[in-house]
Amino acid sequence: MAESDTLHSSRREKLVEHVFVGEVLRHLWRGGVHEVDVLRAETDAGGYDIVIEVGSVARHIQLKSSAIGSTTSRQKINVALGAKLSGCVVWVLFDSLTMELGPFLWFGAKPGMPLPDISHFPIAKHTKGNAKGEKVERMNIRVINKGKFEKVESIAGVVEKLFGAQVGQ
Repeated sequence: MAESDTLHSSRREKLVEHVFVGEVLRHLWRGGVHEVDVLRAETDAGGYDIVIEVGSVARHIQLKSSAIGSTTSRQKINVALGAKLSGCVVWVLFDSLTMELGPFLWFGAKPGMPLPDISHFPIAKHTKGNAKGEKVERMNIRVINKGKFEKVESIAGVVEKLFGAQVGQ
């Protein structure tokens, strides 16, 4: 892992988000879909980072990212995402040298359907201890292993998962 990977991780995360949104918009544009709304959350209390709306489908998306070859094997997901119609998680894998995106990992349901129930997944713990040194549980956060995500090879596949097979083809 390069020093810049840790020093600039927040900036890189934002870069991945912007490139992801751009790739989705480009795919939709090429497919004749020009009326798309993209909204960004001010806080993460709702469990999502962005909302992308196409027609009557609004997807509340929690974006996660990892460099290809990373040992990251799970993600922490806010249960509040399950209260959003069409909530989903897109885990973006990327090349740390070129910043090319893909493949992607998907956790969600068809457009118009809620996020699969995550209440049975393990409860996450704070990464830092409290005053007593205890790492207390984060009751609204669940840990989902990589194996529960579905691999999607391309941005076209992600757009299909988000909005259905007929959008952006």
